Parts: sequence; C-alpha cells; structure tokens
Amino acid sequence: MGRYKQIEEIVKLMNNLENIRNTSIIAHVDHGKTTLSDSLLAAAGIISMEVAGQRLFLDSWELEQKRQMTVFPSNISLVHTYKGKEYLINLIDTPGHIDFSGAVTRSLRAVDGALVVVDAVEGPMTQTETVLMQALRERVKPILYINKVDRLIKELKLTPQEMQQRFAKIILRINQLIEKYAPPEHKKDWQVKVENGTVAFGSALHKWGFTLPYMKAKGITFKDVIEAYTGTPEEVAKKVEALSKIVPLYEPILDMFCEHLPNPIEAQPYRQTQIWPGDPKSAVGLSMARVDPNGPLLMCVTAVEVDPHSGIIAIGRVFSGSVERGKPIRLVASKQKATIQQVYMYMATDKVIVERIPAGNIAAISGLPPLQVGETIADDGVDTPPFESLKYVSEPVVTVAIEPADVRDLPLFDKVVRKLTLEDPTLRFTINKETGEYLLSGMGELHLEVTAYRMHEAGLKVKMSKPIVIYRETISRNYTGPPIMGKSPNKHNRLWVTIERLPEEVIEAIRTGRISEMQKRDERQKILMHEFGWPAEDARNVIAIEGTNVLVNRIKGRQFVEEVIEHVKAGFRDAVNAMPLTKEPAYGLKINLEDILIHEDPVHRGPAQIMPMTWRPIWGCFLLCEPKILEPILSFECKVPGDFVSHVIAIVQKRRGKLLDLITEEDMMIVKAEIPVAESFGLAEELRSSTQGRAFWATQFSRWAPVPDSLQAEVIRQIRERKGLSPTLPKAEEFYDVE
Repeated sequence: MGRYKQIEEIVKLMNNLENIRNTSIIAHVDHGKTTLSDSLLAAAGIISMEVAGQRLFLDSWELEQKRQMTVFPSNISLVHTYKGKEYLINLIDTPGHIDFSGAVTRSLRAVDGALVVVDAVEGPMTQTETVLMQALRERVKPILYINKVDRLIKELKLTPQEMQQRFAKIILRINQLIEKYAPPEHKKDWQVKVENGTVAFGSALHKWGFTLPYMKAKGITFKDVIEAYTGTPEEVAKKVEALSKIVPLYEPILDMFCEHLPNPIEAQPYRQTQIWPGDPKSAVGLSMARVDPNGPLLMCVTAVEVDPHSGIIAIGRVFSGSVERGKPIRLVASKQKATIQQVYMYMATDKVIVERIPAGNIAAISGLPPLQVGETIADDGVDTPPFESLKYVSEPVVTVAIEPADVRDLPLFDKVVRKLTLEDPTLRFTINKETGEYLLSGMGELHLEVTAYRMHEAGLKVKMSKPIVIYRETISRNYTGPPIMGKSPNKHNRLWVTIERLPEEVIEAIRTGRISEMQKRDERQKILMHEFGWPAEDARNVIAIEGTNVLVNRIKGRQFVEEVIEHVKAGFRDAVNAMPLTKEPAYGLKINLEDILIHEDPVHRGPAQIMPMTWRPIWGCFLLCEPKILEPILSFECKVPGDFVSHVIAIVQKRRGKLLDLITEEDMMIVKAEIPVAESFGLAEELRSSTQGRAFWATQFSRWAPVPDSLQAEVIRQIRERKGLSPTLPKAEEFYDVE
C-alpha cells in the first residue's frame, strides 16, 4: 500500500506492548475531531501538511464530506517518536452527533484512552458529557484538548486573563464529570490538569497547539498567540502559519498520547473486570491480564462490515492471544465456528493485509458467518464467557415505514437491510405481522436519513413514511385481585398470572445490563435481593427478561412444568413485544406465574396450546391495571445569546416542552429543557430561523414518560388507526377465562 510508508514499522511495533497506545477522539458534533485528526495524519506522512485541516481525510464517505460531519468511526495507525522511542498509536475518530452515539460506544470498547475535544467558545455540550460518561464507564482514561482558541481571539476578542478564565471553567466541568463517572480508584488520578500536560489548547483549523510544558519548552506565551492574530488578513495568515511551524498541533497531542495514556499492559488488568465476567484466575483471565500474545485468543468485536469481495469483516480489540490467517475460531455468544481467512489492519477506508496481529492491538478478520457487534471470538476449544454486552446511552425511538419503490427490488431490499442492520446494531428492522409494513427504527431523524442515503447508494430506491414515534405500554398500579387465569385453546391446560410494575431503579439496572438473562442465577439473585429488596423466592426464579420486563416463576409442586416452560417464555415474549392497547412493547412489567395445570398427554400441550394460554392472561391482567402509554422524552440543551433566549423558550413551550433550568454564562444563556420526541420533528430548522443561526443545541434520549391524560385517548386512536387496528379498545375479559 504505497500511501502508507510505515506499514512494516507498524507491524513490528505491534509486538512492543509498552509502546502501544489505543485511543479514540471523542467530542460533541462540530467541535473539531476530524480536523484535528488531519494534523496527526499529516505528521505521519499520510496526507500533506498543506491540506491538513481542510482535507478531513477520515471523513472518507461522500456524504460525510458533503455534510462535514463524521458518521462512521475511522481506524488508523500512526508511528510517533517521543523521547527517542517509537510509539504505535492506534487511533479511532468517532462521530459527534447523538444519532451516531452507538458507534462511539462500540469504539470505546476497543481503546484504553480518549482525547476529549471541546470547542473553546461553546464549552462542554450535552454530547461531550455523554461521550465522556461512556468512556469512563468502559474504564477508558481521558485527556483534554480545547480547540478553536482562535475564535476567542478573533470573534470574542478576549484578553489572556479572560481566556484563562474560560479555560478554567471548561477544565472544571470536565473534572466534575470525571469525578462523577470515573471508577472509584481513578476519580483523582484521572483528573485533567494544565500543569502536568493532560490539557492541550490550540486551533485544529490553523494547525497550532500546545500543552503548558510544551509551551514553556518552546518559549511561547498566550500574548504571542494573540499577537499572531493582529494585523491585516495577509499579515495574520503569515504569522499564524509561522506559529503552526513553531508549535505544530500534532506534536503536543501525540506526546500527550505517549506520556499520559496507558499502554495495554497497564490498562487491561483494571478494564478486565468491567468488560469481561470470566474468572480472572482462569487461563484466559490470566492471559488477558498479561496481554499475552501466545495465550488463548480473546477478541471483542466492536464493528462489523459487509464487504462485497471479502464478505463479513469483524473489527475489534484483541485482548489475549493473536489473530492469524487459517486459525480455527469460535463465536462464543452465537455458538458458531469459523476459520480466519484474512487478517487486516485498517488505515481509514483501506484494509492492509498482514500475517498476524497480537494482543493489545485493534485487528480486522474475514471468513466469518453473520455475527453481532459485541460478539466474543475465542480459540476453538477454549471455554470462556462472552464479553459484557455493550450498553448504549440511547434507544431507537424514531421509526419509519419503508418499502422498495419497485416490488421487483424486494430481494435487493432484503439484502441491503440485512447488511445495514448487521453493520449498525442501533438500527432496528421489524415487520408488522398484522399490517405487513416494514418498519425501520433509528436514534433520530438524521440516523434514518443517512440510512436511506446508504440504501440509495446500494442501488435501492425506497419509499419512506414520515417519522413515527415509538411508544411503550405500562400499568398505573399493581394488580391486587386473585390471579388471572388463561386456558389453552383446547381447554386442557390452565395458567394463572399476576402483574406488578417494576421500580425505576430495577428497570435502569436491566437497561444498563447489570441485570440480564445471560448472567448466572446466583449473581442476579444477589443483586435483586440485596440492592432492590426482592423476596428470595422471586429473585431466584426470574426465568426470562425481555426488554425491561421480567418473568418470575412462582409455580410449586406441579407436574410437566419443565416440559412446557420454554413455550411459556415464548408466550411471555410475544405478549410483552406487542401489548393490547396499541401493539407497542411493554415497559417495566414484572409478570408472575402463580400456578399452572398441564395435561399429562404431550399431544395436548404443544406450543400452539401453551403460548396463547400465556399471552392471553398477561394481556387480560394488564388491562385491569389502568394501562398507560409512555412516550420517549429528549433532554434538550441550548446555548444562545441573551437576546434570543425568549425565542428558544417559546419554541420549547410550544412543543409541550418543560423548562428545567436557565443558566447565565458570560454573554450566553443555557436553556435546559425536556421535549417529547413526538414534538421534536423540524426543531432544527425552527431554532436556526428564530435565532438567526446563533444557537448551539443538542438533544438526546432521556427517559420514557406517561403521555398526558388529556392526550392519551387521541394518541392511542392515532396509533391504532395507523396500524390498521379496530378503533374499539379491547376489554380485559376478552383475554382471560373464568372457571
């Protein structure tokens, strides 16, 4: 690969674990991550220094260049010499828009350190907090780069003292977040400080930057920087270019990576307990802690790509052992086997074939069957639990009905949708069994717009409906009457159930993966009993979890239960995925199996009998508990000049929003609010036009909240009408039986 002169050097350095740094660049959208990456790539000779800052090399997709916004994470490896030693820096540039935050979550599993980029004018925004929280939850060490310092000089005309006050506020906010989200043992030593060089300042666009130690070594002051921006435009251009040669941005940033971020040998022992539930004293556990390239293979897949020539390619971090061509492997979670056909390292969009990639590095392999992101790849024959599942900060809450424009394109439609949902696990594709609609759910309008563009690129013309909001169904009170009975269609089997509402803290524990169906029963029981006060019997007998709903088996002393329990679980899953009010999923329900009577003849207790006997009483009991519709709520944060704050508040209130806080920050106001997703469509255009484009805002999924009582009946009517359901609401007695 002619463009990458350092490939042989990189491959050699892969074996020198002490000098490897796996890092990502994370930030709010438009704070300058990809612009900064250009300087780092220019230093490695991958692009010319003249075009760095404008080239946006890692935004390699046409739409990314057009919109000047990162959609896909990009991997690249660089060699940097620091204090006479050569270091290998495996870098991932991540998206900043909230709709693509799932890609950030996946990328952070592969790295040990993160450079947080903050715009000096906007300061830390909502997404800055989100990505930093994600990094700290994955035990990824942060360092800070304050970008666009030139704007403080040119636009805000701040003095050196005022600039330092601005920096101090940004650093304080980042350190508050580190204090809040970092693992207890790192709350103090991961704090970023100007004095020790874990904070850098600069302008990615103008290619200059420094840390305090670097600044002192070069004999530069803030006054020199301000001086560079005074004079005629021609004089400024010359002085800024000279500044970029005295303090080139790439030097302090790459030096920070080498000096302040951990190598895999330092990072894996403390990351291991957070991301892998296996025994640290097992052969795999010990090899992972030592980052042993000759130990059993353990790789976590953080991205999947479907290549027209190479098939499915899995990209991920090798935590133990090595990946090499021809090695037989096992996909732990999906229980599949395969043989590695090729091993690659990614240089942006280019795949460079290499013989072997050892532990402590990021690798890509081909020759695999369809697999999910988060899959664990191990040596064939090695027994290991899978990595902890990835915990996304948002949910797909916006849906469109989608279909091929030409019915003859259905096979292509099927192929393209499979490819897209495989590559992006935050896209959900379902078929409505009753209406036959194809439904595609994503994180937001932009996520779905980008997906439609990708379909068009694949030669598929599609028709998309206007965005549809996904709702949830829950109950207002626990069921307190006698258990509700359901009979099988042949009347030979009976099941009794009750329903309760799960407390929010239990729902959150399920959502974040602290409680899951995959974990060991004893571990789950311990958490439910000691942290949430569940009775021992209920905590021990959780037999299924679907979404945020749990199934508890309280049945005692009945025959044939084991023979039908899998059908009961399937009936439970069917029930909670399409509840009776609007056929939307249930939220936060605890469904208790109280008693059961099963016919002794297996012919009379097949799935066609047991599944309806399960979902019918669940729905009947649900309708007796004052059911409610929940809608997704976005948290909204907007920085705007004081003159326009009333316009922003008016927009929030007009959209059923709730104002949470109003903060004054120098000449700007920060509006914090909540807005229902249903009212958020077209928000960007309205904010831009009413604030003359001077508002900086961000939204992200916050929580599920009940639809106001005054609107509930109308919302239910609209959903039922859209889905082709009867306008008459079902009654509880339609679903349960009496003796």
